[in-house]
Amino acid sequence: MSVIPGKRTPVIAAAAIVVLGVMTGPAQAGEDRGAAPPLPQVSASVETPSLFDDEAGGNANADDPAIWRNTQDPDRSLVIATAKEGGLRVYDLDGRQVQSLPAPPPPREGDKPGRFNNVDLIAGLRFPGGRHDVAVVSDRGSDRLRIYRIDPGRSGAPLVDVTDEAAAPLVFSTGQDEVNEQRTAYGLAAYTDPRSGRAFAVASRRNTTALALAELTSTAQGKVGYRTVRTAVLPSAFTLPDGTRWSPCGEPGELPQVEGMVVDPDTGDLYAGQEDVGIWKLDADLRSPARLIEKVRSFGVPGTWDPQTEECTAGADRGFGGRHISADVEGLTIWRDPRHPARGGYLLASSQGDDTFAAFDRDRGNAFVRGFRIAAGTGPGAVDGAQESDGAAVTGEPLGKRFPRGLLVVQDGHNTPATPGSDGEDRTDTDFKFVDLGALRRAVRL
Repeated sequence: MSVIPGKRTPVIAAAAIVVLGVMTGPAQAGEDRGAAPPLPQVSASVETPSLFDDEAGGNANADDPAIWRNTQDPDRSLVIATAKEGGLRVYDLDGRQVQSLPAPPPPREGDKPGRFNNVDLIAGLRFPGGRHDVAVVSDRGSDRLRIYRIDPGRSGAPLVDVTDEAAAPLVFSTGQDEVNEQRTAYGLAAYTDPRSGRAFAVASRRNTTALALAELTSTAQGKVGYRTVRTAVLPSAFTLPDGTRWSPCGEPGELPQVEGMVVDPDTGDLYAGQEDVGIWKLDADLRSPARLIEKVRSFGVPGTWDPQTEECTAGADRGFGGRHISADVEGLTIWRDPRHPARGGYLLASSQGDDTFAAFDRDRGNAFVRGFRIAAGTGPGAVDGAQESDGAAVTGEPLGKRFPRGLLVVQDGHNTPATPGSDGEDRTDTDFKFVDLGALRRAVRL
């Protein structure tokens, strides 16, 4: 993480539990609630092979990407992405699969298998033999983090599992029985403290509002483990402007979880997307009060859980929500200008509920700038659009001849055209879309 003078950076202290204070502002202003003009659109130029979430497809389901830039040969940069029970996938810039790494099997019969949910990168983690970039993965199935060293010299197998099994404790659970309940490590954001050079990962807990900060450490044998430094809890209930209390509707016993997260490398701020609530901003070390900087449109809308349909029935919208994101808020990623990385740039957020993305100006108090869609292309061989998008990753750095102005990668939760299975029903088909950042800048005027 690089910093500029006067900017805040995380300070890491002894292990502790923090209940985060809440600072909420008024509903977002500036746009009329009437009919909005059509959003600008951009098309992807590359897509990865389909992943199928069924037995024939290895229960693979695209979720979250990360972009690794090969500084020696940018054309050989990689996209590293999670596929849940399908493990981890590595793609080149043409979208071709380079490597597939399996998730761990169940430790015992009847236990849950590994399920890779989110991935993020640490640049230059210190090892005994030098520094290496690593990919950090949240394994929702086993409530652990897994760490992979990136070795571009290994043709066809650039990722090497370096997880220190003896120093990879459960992140949230007390034992395997609790792991099997799957309130486990879910969302993930990784970063390096610029003052100490120490590497950290922030994980969220599924079906709760808990966050955990873990420090990554390497061993003399070239393995990487971690220890929990601190945990924190985001709110699950809110006081509305009319004085009433509100919680997002959900299955009884489940709280509004966080998944999409990203750390701003220039300020040390963590942005955390609470799916049915909005985007929180707090220090990455989890010691500061959390501020809700953007609400989803359905914030404050009452709902009643129907056990028959296993869905919520919504009540009247009283206008307490935001204007730019439809729940769930999902993938968060930071687009920095490579010429002036500490100035300018945007926080991008996936608005999963209406198949759009929202851009917020990180230099202007995270003010909303513009929304956009990733739409289907036209002509022979065109790539379809992105719907129900989950994870996202962006870089403004040039990536060789194919993406000289940078790259945005997003998950497509509804890949088309549909592929029928052996039973004649359409298979659950997901993949990742690659969007040229130059085309995005022109289309969205960022």
